[in-house]
Amino acid sequence: MIWIFVWVLAGLLLAAMLVVAYFVLQTRRIARKAERLVPATGKFITLDGCRIHYVEAGEGPPIVFIHGLGAQLHQFRSTLFPDLARDFRVIALDRPGSGYSTRPYSASGQITDQARLVARFIESLGLEQPLIVGHSLGGAVSLALALDHPNSISGLALLAPLTRHRPEIPPQLAALYVKSPLKRWVLAHTISAPLALKYAQATLAFVFGPQHAPADYMTEGGGWLGLRPQAIFGSCTDVVALEQDMPVLEKRVGEIAAPVGILFGTADKVLDFEIDGKSMKERLPTVELQLLDGVGHMLQFSAPVQTTDFIRRMAMRTIPLSSG
Repeated sequence: MIWIFVWVLAGLLLAAMLVVAYFVLQTRRIARKAERLVPATGKFITLDGCRIHYVEAGEGPPIVFIHGLGAQLHQFRSTLFPDLARDFRVIALDRPGSGYSTRPYSASGQITDQARLVARFIESLGLEQPLIVGHSLGGAVSLALALDHPNSISGLALLAPLTRHRPEIPPQLAALYVKSPLKRWVLAHTISAPLALKYAQATLAFVFGPQHAPADYMTEGGGWLGLRPQAIFGSCTDVVALEQDMPVLEKRVGEIAAPVGILFGTADKVLDFEIDGKSMKERLPTVELQLLDGVGHMLQFSAPVQTTDFIRRMAMRTIPLSSG
């Protein structure tokens, strides 16, 4: 009997190992495809143990773009750069742990740490008080930048920004709420990427809705890069950090002295324009709020003309500050 039990146990272990090996190979295949279809084409700079990937175009007053959760610099490069680069020096970076930017395995992903890194990035590139454009989670990082490093920037142009703490993790982010770094790593290198690819269309429908994602979003919009293990691990780290950072950030918003503009779509499924947009007027009365009726979360794709017009208007408000 004992030998039968041993053989059964050995068979189960072998089957489990084969399943794990299958998902590891699938994850590596997805990562290789992502890197082939969307290669790193920008420059790199190492700051505080993070290797930051960024792209820039144009000349003139500087504008720095900070993307949201699970995204990367192509969120702006493919949609907003062609227009804005005619009059501004536009720079977009992959946040640490996203796209082709790296950060140490032990990094907390705290919003304040990311803001400090962006301030170091601005200083290292010799940018004189750029306008900061932050989308979604990048909006929260932008707010922290304005609070903790006010002399580094001239103002904020926020696109569908995260500005309020959620006491409960939204169902759409539940899979990314993994507190253990080891568990994050294991999941990111096994089942997360294949599952994310399986449900990619449903995810895009949610993020872009009610509009549709562009047909070339996975390549020109950089969508493939979000399926790499490093990006999945980074997204999990970011989601866990929100629990600690957002309550403090929310209480401090009223301290911001720089000009702040917010562009929000009224049909946003990811964030609520009432909670994250309109409520900012109560906490920071000087905020300029513009709403786009019927537009979803991905403003830079769904309403590029209105988005660039909004950024230009905010840039014109802040140029005297940055040049003076």
